[in-house]
Amino acid sequence: MKNSHNEIGIVGTGFYVPEKIMTNYDLEKIVDTTDEWIRTRTGIEERRIANVEEATSDLATKAGLKALQNTNIPPEEIDLLIIATHFPDYHFPSTSCITQNKLGLTNAVCFDLSAACSGSIYSLFVAESMLKNSNYNTAMIIGSEIFSRTVDWEDRDTCVLFGDGAGAIIIKKDQIGKKIISFNFGSDGSGADLLKIPAGGSKLPTSIKTLEQKQHFIKMEGKKVYKFAKKMMVDSVIQALDEVDLTRKDIDLLIPHQANIRILKAVAKKLHLPIEKIMINLEKYGNTSAASIPIALDEAISQGKINKGDIVVLTAFGAGLTWGAIVIRW
Repeated sequence: MKNSHNEIGIVGTGFYVPEKIMTNYDLEKIVDTTDEWIRTRTGIEERRIANVEEATSDLATKAGLKALQNTNIPPEEIDLLIIATHFPDYHFPSTSCITQNKLGLTNAVCFDLSAACSGSIYSLFVAESMLKNSNYNTAMIIGSEIFSRTVDWEDRDTCVLFGDGAGAIIIKKDQIGKKIISFNFGSDGSGADLLKIPAGGSKLPTSIKTLEQKQHFIKMEGKKVYKFAKKMMVDSVIQALDEVDLTRKDIDLLIPHQANIRILKAVAKKLHLPIEKIMINLEKYGNTSAASIPIALDEAISQGKINKGDIVVLTAFGAGLTWGAIVIRW
């Protein structure tokens, strides 16, 4: 779908990852795996692990604070706060309400959004749309996740993939540059069973049986998720570019969800992009789900990988199944 009004621009970013680093060699001590096996299959070398006192809102607060500091925007200027997460502090109240209080965003309307690993770009689109159609002027989007408490540390197929972290993006009306010019999103609920945490909700409430069966940990059909991810990320990017008469050749930097190096290389190949045009940092953080794109965007900016006028594309896939792409003219 084409976005015909482009007055909303990105004004700042920030991210936070916990101090504790878990390397592949650390994982060798607790699960049947090796550093070489993890690196060759995923591209991940280490990931961050939240300490026992940290909740999702704590990570979100630290990322949001950095974004505020980077933009010199006072907390009371934020009109809207959306937190993308599927590991909230509680079932309710929302993690966004808790974070709003911690950040002092006294004027912000806030809510959580759950779209799994696609959550941050879904949230960015929703926030941009709300700013356009309301008297709100400034919005903060935060992707924040603590995966380390929902992986089975005896399952090498999943525990090696994920890490904890949070990333924030602030957008504002009437900005020059850094604007969303196009987007494409999709969902397919027929694939909901491919990636999920079976228990803990209304369908399978917590019980002694669900705990004994480890139904509160992530379950994933890796091969099917891989096949879905590389197709839908590419299709979504191409469709979003088509809406504004751009092609894959116009991409200056692609910032994809940081899930697996094989997926990123497959996407690059299908889009005919050199690997240098793909922002990759998963070797340091692993898959941080909804936090991965905001973290990668902030690092791309700080590393000077984005210049004025560049076409920057964000793209993700996630459980649901969900996917999407956003085109930004920097």
